[in-house]
Amino acid sequence: MHLPFLPFKAMETAAVLWTAALVAVGVLYWFLCLMGSAEVKGKRAVELKMGSITRDMVQDNYAQYWSFFRRPKETVDSSEKVPAFVDTFYNLVTDIYEWGWGQSFHFSPSLPGCSHRDATRLHEERVVDLIGARPGLCILDVGCGVGGPMRAIAARSGSRVVGITINEYQVGRARAHNRKAQLDGKCEVVCGNFLQMPFEDSSFDGAYSIEATCHAPRLEDVYGEIYRVLKPGGLYVSYEWVTTGLYRAEDPDHVETIQGIERGDALPGLRAQEQIEGVARKVGFEVVEERDLALPPSGPWWSRLKMGRLAYWRNHILVSIMTVLRIAPKGVVEVHEMLYETARHLTRGGETGIFTPMHMILCRKPIDANHKANSSY
Repeated sequence: MHLPFLPFKAMETAAVLWTAALVAVGVLYWFLCLMGSAEVKGKRAVELKMGSITRDMVQDNYAQYWSFFRRPKETVDSSEKVPAFVDTFYNLVTDIYEWGWGQSFHFSPSLPGCSHRDATRLHEERVVDLIGARPGLCILDVGCGVGGPMRAIAARSGSRVVGITINEYQVGRARAHNRKAQLDGKCEVVCGNFLQMPFEDSSFDGAYSIEATCHAPRLEDVYGEIYRVLKPGGLYVSYEWVTTGLYRAEDPDHVETIQGIERGDALPGLRAQEQIEGVARKVGFEVVEERDLALPPSGPWWSRLKMGRLAYWRNHILVSIMTVLRIAPKGVVEVHEMLYETARHLTRGGETGIFTPMHMILCRKPIDANHKANSSY
């Protein structure tokens, strides 16, 4: 029996269709299985979860989060609820951050001839010199996330670093990264609220927080806890998110930019730059140094956020496909859109100079162990 003769053009069309199908499958495979973090490929697109939130509750949790932080200034009146919603926020965003950002959830100044990854590492390692971290010391990371800074600081200093994060999912991710980096002997992660830390008084030789204390409803509460667990003479450095002296509360564009940052980053309300020193002194710290690390000669920290529309729609299509295929839970698309909108406000804040994520304050707990704070906090 002879097969019917296929005309040459029909064969050519079939070959084109097969080639197109193979390319489509290849592109889909690259999107779903190979496309990982821009900085450290520790998270693939197919592994995107919403932390410890069950798949059927993601959309509800996102709606509850958005309802709570829609008007950030009003959340101060319900400050006792803030930690729970910050926990929800990091359940929603941790995997997306790792996938697209890496293991360090913070900004850094752009440096000529330096990749974002290297600039991030140098920004973290600055902490080592500021607080004098060295072998034999125990250092506290306040708000450690998945532990990118912790591992850089432990490796650079030789110190033991203990991190605390409110999010249980991040604890698991951080511990997994610590093992992979063979730093689990130097790095420890604890789940807890940095407003009520589960550590004894005078437990740590030094401490740092990198863009984390902005989640506290009252900065004096977290600074007071850090003061308590720090040994007399110990140094603490923080990189704070603040509005600068250029911010004008009467300017609607300024207000929308700052509130957009607050809404999209689980912030109960950004503090003004000039307030930070007063809070540190109020709880008993001596202020050693204070400056904005984002100012020249540092390059723009927001350059990483200026992703093109093409990149955004590529990722948007990807998470939409994964949602339709039920690889990712419903709600991922909305979270991705929220983060993109937040990136727009952050970029605007940086370009106008009304916002900085790296106002650095270096403090010391007085050597006099009997030193008292000026007032209760």
